[in-house]
Amino acid sequence: MTQDAIEPGARRGDTGDRFADFENLTLWQRVHRAVGDEILSNRLPPGMVLNEVGLARALGVSRGPVREALGRLASEGLVHMRPRRGAIVASLTRAEFLEAYQVREALEVMAIRLAVARIDDAGIAELERLAAEMQDCAGRDDVDRFFEANTAFHAAIVAASGNQKLREVHRQVVGQMGRYQMRSLALRGTVRRSVQEHRAIVRAVRRRDADRAAHLLSEHIRVPQRRLESAPDDELIELRPSEAEKGAQP
Repeated sequence: MTQDAIEPGARRGDTGDRFADFENLTLWQRVHRAVGDEILSNRLPPGMVLNEVGLARALGVSRGPVREALGRLASEGLVHMRPRRGAIVASLTRAEFLEAYQVREALEVMAIRLAVARIDDAGIAELERLAAEMQDCAGRDDVDRFFEANTAFHAAIVAASGNQKLREVHRQVVGQMGRYQMRSLALRGTVRRSVQEHRAIVRAVRRRDADRAAHLLSEHIRVPQRRLESAPDDELIELRPSEAEKGAQP
């Protein structure tokens, strides 16, 4: 993404080979993937204004595919389209963040019920490995690596469901929420509690107890939901992480 694809002064990232199969997509799909990946990785952070002409120049396409891609990103909640002012990278309000947690809970509960009947010993071993990695990261206060392992754990459960459509929707929801991982940590309270919850989920999966696994996973995801719901301020606040939050420790 070149610097003129965004407003002056915005951060610039190395796209590298992230667009490996770029040539196999239609023009608007190329733009959609390129910009979407930048947003989900937080290289284009919430509130950043996107320049349609700059995007077209950066990706070597006309403004038509850019406009179509931005419209699709808007329908996915990643971009806000402002009349006569262009597109801006979306932020989540508190209400939207709560809704995302509710959707994520529904998707993952469905996924783990499907997964318990399908997952093999290798799949369970991978869940155990990721839970152990989270515990190690918690012990070292390595928040970034903890979230990587946490994301992989939940993605592995969804993948084990065997439902491709569920995986696609889950990836979209988690991608939107992933930009606010430090706020998620603040809502959860401690990564050490999270480790215990993940280990309990794995034990239920190993016993092939779908009801128990679904209950534990649901309760795990509801921890930050309850904190959002019980917050005293009824205002819809933006959940953009502050600089202090970015450096927070569990």
